[in-house]
Amino acid sequence: MTVNGRVLAAYTVVALVWGSTYLAIRIGVQHIPPALFGGMRFLTAGTILLVLSLALGRRLPSRPKDWATAAVVGIMLLGIGNGGVIWAEQWVESGTVAILVVTGALMMALFDAVIPGSEARPTWRQFLALLIGFGGTVLLVGGNPAALGEAGWIGPLVVVAAAASWSLGSVYSNRNPSEASPYVFSALQMLFGGLVLAIVGLLTGEAGTLSFSAAGLGAVAYLIVFGSIVAFTSYVYLLRHAPPTFVGTTVYVNTVVAVLLGWIVLAEHVSLRTFVAMAIILGSVVWVRRATPRPGPPSEAPQEAAS
Repeated sequence: MTVNGRVLAAYTVVALVWGSTYLAIRIGVQHIPPALFGGMRFLTAGTILLVLSLALGRRLPSRPKDWATAAVVGIMLLGIGNGGVIWAEQWVESGTVAILVVTGALMMALFDAVIPGSEARPTWRQFLALLIGFGGTVLLVGGNPAALGEAGWIGPLVVVAAAASWSLGSVYSNRNPSEASPYVFSALQMLFGGLVLAIVGLLTGEAGTLSFSAAGLGAVAYLIVFGSIVAFTSYVYLLRHAPPTFVGTTVYVNTVVAVLLGWIVLAEHVSLRTFVAMAIILGSVVWVRRATPRPGPPSEAPQEAAS
């Protein structure tokens, strides 16, 4: 795998922007019921992105297979994956959520290894780097069994299940490339995922408790523009041009960003342990990148042509 300028830019956007969304989600679910919160976010973002894409000359998919892939991936990544995180952040502290979401990098590497169709099988060096990165995240957030117990076991289990759904959906997307523009494909995934969340919210009676505030609407607006349109589109691009094992390491950087924002914005405590953990995490990302087998030019040419 060659990390060209576009891949590096997309990776940076996903790593930095999604690191800030934990805070926005935490604020949002204190004001808006979780399923409708996610539904509003993704239905609005998907509609905006689809309208803009079509206005710029992009076309809807012509193959039924592409529509089916968009539905499956949208539901797994956004409906179940992000929806589970939103629901859990009503009770689970952000530090605990961060360490649980990081397990997605390990699961993505595992799914990439066992599901047929990978161009580059994960190596033992990559798995070791992923485990080191996981250990750095444990050190960073100070995660321990007591913290999980205080959060209650249902919330953490939901986050782990959400991370597994996100990882499996990401590998599925990588194995089933679409002929559609990544912008159109991203928009369709948001619409499918947002529709599922909205239906869940309506069926569970969330509409009866729905209310709006400046803080809640501000969180939704931030997540629509940056978390969904900008970062999710970049993530879809990454899945088309980089191995899932490498893409999965973005969750490590997300955790670093989340801690730094807490320090800068909320004056949360940061110690020497914090910076040591960050060095371990970022080092594991570099190691995963360097340990990724690089396929020859023939297999890279179609990807470059599609970019």
